[in-house]
Amino acid sequence: MTSVTSDDTGDFTGMGALGPAAARLARGSQRLRQADRAHPWVLDTAVVVLVFLVFCLPDLVHGHGDGDGDGDARHGLHLALTQLPLPGVLALQVGLVLPLLWRRRKPSVAFGVIAAVFVLQWSLLVTLRADIALFIALYSLALHERLRRLPWACGIMAGALVLIAVRISSAISVWDSLFFLFSTALAAVALALAVRIRRAQLAGLRERAARLEIERDQRSRLAAATERTRVAREMHDIVGHNLSVMISLADAGAYAVGIAPDKGKEALELIGDSGRQALGELRRMLGVLREATDAPELSPQPGIADIDALCGRVRSAGPEVVYRTGGEVDALDSGVQLTVYRIVQEALTNTLKHAGTGTRVHLAVALEGTEVSIRIQDTGSGGPAGPPNEEGHGLAGMRERAALYGGKVSAGPAPGGGWTVHATLDIGPQSGPQSSSQSSSRGGTS
Repeated sequence: MTSVTSDDTGDFTGMGALGPAAARLARGSQRLRQADRAHPWVLDTAVVVLVFLVFCLPDLVHGHGDGDGDGDARHGLHLALTQLPLPGVLALQVGLVLPLLWRRRKPSVAFGVIAAVFVLQWSLLVTLRADIALFIALYSLALHERLRRLPWACGIMAGALVLIAVRISSAISVWDSLFFLFSTALAAVALALAVRIRRAQLAGLRERAARLEIERDQRSRLAAATERTRVAREMHDIVGHNLSVMISLADAGAYAVGIAPDKGKEALELIGDSGRQALGELRRMLGVLREATDAPELSPQPGIADIDALCGRVRSAGPEVVYRTGGEVDALDSGVQLTVYRIVQEALTNTLKHAGTGTRVHLAVALEGTEVSIRIQDTGSGGPAGPPNEEGHGLAGMRERAALYGGKVSAGPAPGGGWTVHATLDIGPQSGPQSSSQSSSRGGTS
């Protein structure tokens, strides 16, 4: 059986807009429900005490029955009712009222006990004001019990009410009695169903609000994770590239100190330039993470026009870079240009790290229709950068960037030696994010 610990009143949520009195009523109702959930027996006991004081006590104080017990049922509207002693009346009242303590926890049991006492009472032709307990029990059953049991309760209730109508038919018309009694029972059931529907609606709204709150939190966490991934990818590209260039220049400068001091000085100057550029990019990147009140100084993100300077820095570290473009690549969207720049930057960084300073790099960026093609091929050894099949963050970052524009990245040894990275971006209006790539043995910087 269903166990319910809420009160039988309706919900006043949302009545605050009707005025201060309605708001106070809503707050009082809320406090009452909270107290009832904490101490459910208090309300049930209060209902029993109230019914006893209002409906039972008058019968005990002023007597019961309405007739003289001689069976004369035709003297005006007076009825021939059985006169019971006080203990008998008290026993019937207890049987009618006391089961109301279980009206919410075991409504079917409470209704059955009260109905049985009710039928016994009217079989003895005894009338009591405590009969109101049967209607309260029917209301509680319709509100708290499974609905499939409601028809059985209504059938029992109908039989009990027909018994009353028959017993008092000598004074009141059967049809008049049935109309009044059935109307009262129907009102109790209708009120219970209305409260039940209202509670179900409120429960649905609360569940929906909780679900929306969970979804909002999930979206916030997803957005935060996406932003962390984006920042980590940018930091990797900026720091990884510039550190690789600086390390290569430092090695070359250390070698040239004893042979050609001018070359060593030039290497140191290039290291300083690379460091300052890396610092500027880091400041720009970290500036977007500050509070709005910090008013960070921002500058445009690099694009295809900056690839020439990128190739110059790589050439200063030793590798020979041949760069060519095809199509109107400078007219591409800034987001596409940033993606192209970062992919080229990461590929050149990998070349500098794994192929060495004596390699030759062919770099081509071309726009053909709605597809941007990026191809970087070096003449290095093409050897693995780590354990077999281990993929670093660099190649994964390139694939993530290409996937934003429905593109793909493939990387692997070139047929004639060296290493090739080929990326395509779909900039058409119907392009969707997808990532497809081939497995490789040299997985980018890690």
